[in-house]
Amino acid sequence: MYGRDPWGGPLEINAADSATDDDRSRNLNDFDKAALSRPLDETQQSWLLGPGEQKKKKYVDLGCLIVSRKIFVWTLGTILAAGFITGLIVLIVKTVPRHHKGHGPPDNYTVALNKALMFFNAQRSGKLPKHNNVSWRGNSCTNDGKSDSGSTLKDLSGGYYDAGDAIKFNFPQSFAMTMLSWSVIEYSAKYEAAGELNHVKEIIKWGTDYFLKTFNSTADTINSLAAQVGSGDTSGGSTTPNDHYCWMRPEDIDYPRPVTECHSCSDLAAEMAAALASASIVFKDNKAYSKKLVHGATTLFKFSRDQRGRYSASGSEAATFYNSSSYWDEFVWGGAWMYYATGNTSYLQLATAPGLAKHAGAFWGGPDYGVFSWDNKLAGAQVLLTRLRLFLSPGYPYEEILKTFHNQTSIVMCSFLPYFTSFNRTKGGMIQLNHGRPQPLQYTVNAAFLATLFSDYLKAADTPGWYCGPNFYSIDVLRKFAETQIDYILGKNPRKMSYLVGYGSHYPKHVHHRGASIPNNKVKYNCKGGWKWRDTKQPNPHTIVGAMVAGPDRQDGFKDVRTNYNYTEPTLAGNAGLVAALVALSGDSDTQIDKNTIFSAVPPMFPTPPPPPAPWKP
Repeated sequence: MYGRDPWGGPLEINAADSATDDDRSRNLNDFDKAALSRPLDETQQSWLLGPGEQKKKKYVDLGCLIVSRKIFVWTLGTILAAGFITGLIVLIVKTVPRHHKGHGPPDNYTVALNKALMFFNAQRSGKLPKHNNVSWRGNSCTNDGKSDSGSTLKDLSGGYYDAGDAIKFNFPQSFAMTMLSWSVIEYSAKYEAAGELNHVKEIIKWGTDYFLKTFNSTADTINSLAAQVGSGDTSGGSTTPNDHYCWMRPEDIDYPRPVTECHSCSDLAAEMAAALASASIVFKDNKAYSKKLVHGATTLFKFSRDQRGRYSASGSEAATFYNSSSYWDEFVWGGAWMYYATGNTSYLQLATAPGLAKHAGAFWGGPDYGVFSWDNKLAGAQVLLTRLRLFLSPGYPYEEILKTFHNQTSIVMCSFLPYFTSFNRTKGGMIQLNHGRPQPLQYTVNAAFLATLFSDYLKAADTPGWYCGPNFYSIDVLRKFAETQIDYILGKNPRKMSYLVGYGSHYPKHVHHRGASIPNNKVKYNCKGGWKWRDTKQPNPHTIVGAMVAGPDRQDGFKDVRTNYNYTEPTLAGNAGLVAALVALSGDSDTQIDKNTIFSAVPPMFPTPPPPPAPWKP
């Protein structure tokens, strides 16, 4: 039997050979000397050498490349070491607590936001929390409700004073809370980045806790609601001590504070329902409280539909100070918020009913069309329902009216742009949404919020802009509009004055505000005793940080006079709009809205197919 000699010569294998190992070793001398004299390759050497005797390879064959073993080992070691160090650094960065404010100074809008929220602390009524952080404020009007023998609601302490007085007007106050809740739902990440998320939620809860006291919130059906606490009627030269005739710190008030109840107040009840419904989404993680808010909102909205009427009718004080022009817009607005809070499609059917929208003025213009305010919520409601179309697209039977709302929203956004003449502008650039009437800033900030929010909706829907007639405009144009208006308020105006108290170095020093204008010197000034502080030309002893005053006139003029409330008085509703606009513009513009939280209670939508066509008849 012959085998192949791998070294080049024939190799005879004798199966019968039983030679000893010594014989075999001696026979090696008979092998082909020429075969042994040739150099052996590495494979052949490995056959002769044992595992411990093999030579170390000087090179490493990588298939397409042969490299030195030493270089290969050093390279591989370096890569592994670098990977280990990089992983260690990443681990440290991710585990060590970070302070977001360390990334650099906050932008102007964030600084202004921090201040604007403090105004609500200064407006608190009732027993204040320990961390209220307004040194010159204390507990006040803790007996609201109890002091009015005719009131069925005996505990109405809490809530917020409306403006520079101590009246609690629930209509604008509930609108303010709805606006704050809406801004939190959309921009919670920005609030958190500004360090204000917990603060703004505390502000909202202070308001909603009070609203739950203004009616029987445990009942399913009610027939009355507290509309106002306090009085400001000075008509006919009345000298009866009240919240407008007297100039007193809220902490020192000793005159009666009547409670105004209403039995047919659809606008007020629907707006309060919107406030509780929107807040229930803000507090959705607190299931017990959120459920309580939803129940209260449901009761209020049912009351608004069952007992129709304007809360400011019949010559009430509300008609003088916060007159409601209609309740149809509150039905659309409140219905939309009720749908988002409950997922009940009956509310959506109501909010999108063409007849309701028609009564609310959705299909006609007019000089105030598109002006969003405590009185008219139509523009806000249309933006809110356009959101539904952009992100959920419920289809039939809602698509037609939602498309109409979307188109009307686009028209309103067009009217804000300087290329159109729906609204005039002052020489300094402020849009005159109230057509030159006093106290313009409350409307300006609401428009800035809606413009920024709508642009963010389009961005989140991967839509670069919208059409105004034949012309296409980028969403950046809307944001620019909002920025110019807020910048005007913060000081980029002909007077170089910030209309946000405490922001910058030049701001109003004679704010129309009782608590801020009377020193907290442990002296109790009676009803008329405080008049000297009202009439003095000296600056207020206390700075009411974050208050946005009423604003300039149509010539960009401003009178820093305490007694002229058309220039110097701040309001809850105005400040709520400002906060919403500021948070929308603050921080990183790449931070998008929260698309999903508002839909957390909305079940999956399966559009109803349209009805089949009528049978063909020959």
